[in-house]
Amino acid sequence: MPENSTLSHSPDRRDFLKAGSLAAGVGWMTTSSADSAAALPGESRFKMCLNMSTIMGQELNAAEEIDVAGEAGYDSIEPWFRRINAYVEEGGSLKDLKKRIDDHGLSVESAIGFATWAVNDPEQRAAGLEEAKRDMDTIAQLGGVRIAAPPAGIKKTDHVDLDDVADRYRVLLELGDEMGVVPQVEMWGGHPTIGTVEKAVYVAIRAGHPKACFLGDVYHTYKGGSSFDSILLMGPGALQSYHLNDYPADPPRGQITDADRVYPGDGVAPIAGILNNFKSVGAYPVLSLELFNRSYWEMPALECARVGLDKMRAVVAAAG
Repeated sequence: MPENSTLSHSPDRRDFLKAGSLAAGVGWMTTSSADSAAALPGESRFKMCLNMSTIMGQELNAAEEIDVAGEAGYDSIEPWFRRINAYVEEGGSLKDLKKRIDDHGLSVESAIGFATWAVNDPEQRAAGLEEAKRDMDTIAQLGGVRIAAPPAGIKKTDHVDLDDVADRYRVLLELGDEMGVVPQVEMWGGHPTIGTVEKAVYVAIRAGHPKACFLGDVYHTYKGGSSFDSILLMGPGALQSYHLNDYPADPPRGQITDADRVYPGDGVAPIAGILNNFKSVGAYPVLSLELFNRSYWEMPALECARVGLDKMRAVVAAAG
């Protein structure tokens, strides 16, 4: 058991079995893009998505980022609220962004924000829920269906009980029910509260909500020291979108950072095994390319995105 884990503070057996039934069989069978993709053959069942972190360093505005994704040939996008909000503050409109998304034939599968929904402080948490509500409204206007829900605002020195996090995640999910958007509990590898796959999945199951789901990431799974075979304990409802990237052998796990992420297939991650684990449980999550590599940010944005898409398609094809 990881140090400082609160997994030992388990709910009573009846409640746990009730919550755990969400993960039975293929796991968390909720309506998702994975379900809608089930009729598609082979590798085409994975949607290819561009997380805008990958071209963040090129300093494009939200509209320009959408154009890059569309021209590069992606199926979908995962924008950042910071960029969208800046675009609107500078006189742009969500209506115009929505039209641009539609014109390119893109979908909005998720979005990245940092609302402080899980913190202990009641006032900060209330403010975080208000921010999450605004974020959900924004993404819903763009046709989006999910947002990331990372443990934002929790400091390394904070002790936050996982059962409390699960209760707070349920509140966030209920807000999502009102807004028509699903928050995905996201782990950050090495984070003191939700730093492993195990902890994130515990929070999702313990929340006891039918739309609870997990936003995974190749890099963060490695950074947190979790096994990629944990995917085999989940299913289509739990695995709706997934951050695809790779990591090099050096620097080592204890020193590696977000900036060290590389294109899928250019590192040492067991990408084929990860993809085949998805298939084994009948899950075809949207694969979202999330990178923070400064050398890629020096490339023209369209070239950076196209190379990324080619790399994604190559690893999916190689997985068979």
